[in-house]
Amino acid sequence: MSKTLILFRHAKSDWDSDTGLDHDRPLAQRGIEAAKAMGKLLSEVGHLPELAISSTALRARTTLELAIEGGDWGCRHELDERLYETNPPAALRFVKGLPRDLSSVMLVGHETTWSELTALLTGGGTVRFPTAGMVRLDFDCDSWHSIEPGSGELVWFIPPRFVTDGNLKL
Repeated sequence: MSKTLILFRHAKSDWDSDTGLDHDRPLAQRGIEAAKAMGKLLSEVGHLPELAISSTALRARTTLELAIEGGDWGCRHELDERLYETNPPAALRFVKGLPRDLSSVMLVGHETTWSELTALLTGGGTVRFPTAGMVRLDFDCDSWHSIEPGSGELVWFIPPRFVTDGNLKL
């Protein structure tokens, strides 16, 4: 049995918002459209996770909600405050603690953590996650607990600029 981890960076946020708190910053219109398109794409290619977990930040949880709506996903989803302001070692601990019976999980979160976590899990290199970017990492193991740095295979990495209405534009 293998494990699949999809990392999804929140979509473009509205820096002009007057919320005052980083945690409460909403999405910009461009982010709303990108989140829906990425959700539709994931559904179209049949790579939906069994469980999607989002940071509690407004921009992250809205990204997940819109992706679910855009792709008509049927997966379970939840929020976890540990994904907000996390770092790669803490995110790896989070992944290692996922329930063994799940084979595919999506985490919705933030930079620079997702870029650094992707590099950590795949054994190095430089990764730059754009807003609403998604990466799929596969692990040849039967337990999330067995995932170690360098043990992941990068299967695909899709920035939203290559997606329109849920279709790839190459």
